[in-house]
Amino acid sequence: MILFLSCENANIQHYFVAVPVNMGLFVHFSNLLVIAVVALGTSDLCSAGPLHAQCKVEWYFSIPCRSVYEALVTQIKRWKTVSNCITGGEKCLYKLQSASVYFIAAKHTTPVKKYVDDITFRLTSFVFFTHCHVSAMSVSETWYAIKDHGTNYCNLYNLMEGSGLTEAPGYKEITSDFLCTQRSSANCTIY
Repeated sequence: MILFLSCENANIQHYFVAVPVNMGLFVHFSNLLVIAVVALGTSDLCSAGPLHAQCKVEWYFSIPCRSVYEALVTQIKRWKTVSNCITGGEKCLYKLQSASVYFIAAKHTTPVKKYVDDITFRLTSFVFFTHCHVSAMSVSETWYAIKDHGTNYCNLYNLMEGSGLTEAPGYKEITSDFLCTQRSSANCTIY
C-alpha cells in the first residue's frame, strides 16, 4: 500500500510524497516514524516560502509599458551610489545590467554585508498597448541564503515606490509568502 500526502496552495503546484506502508497488522515503529516525518515536512512545505531567498511579484498598470520602463530605469540609475543609504535603509547600490522596453535586468548590493541580488522585470503590454503587466523577480546570489527578512521583495517594491509607480493608475500587486521569501514581515524602510 502507498500513502500519498499532498499540498495545495492557490496558484501553486501540488507536491506529492509517496510513502510505503506495511500491510501487516503491526506497522513497525520505523515506518511510523518515516510517515510522521514526511507528513510534518509536507505541512511545513505547504506554508513555507521558496527554499532559496527570492521573490516573484506580478504588477499591473493602466499605463503603457514604455512609461513603466522609463520610470524603473530612471529609478535604478538614481539609486546607483551608496549616498542614499548613509542614514540607513537599502535604497542604494542598484546597478543596471541591461534594458529594453520589455525587459530590465539589474543587480542590488546590500550596503552593509555586500550581498548581491539579481533583479529582472519583464514588461508585457495588453489592452491595445495602453496597459502594462510586469513580472518581476529578485533572487539572492548567495547560494546558502534561505531567509532574507523580505530583502528580495523590498529590492523590487522600493523601485516601484521610489519611481512613483505605486501611485500610477490601475496599480495592482500580486504576490504571497509562498512566492516571496518573508514578504509579509518585510520592512522596506530598513531593507
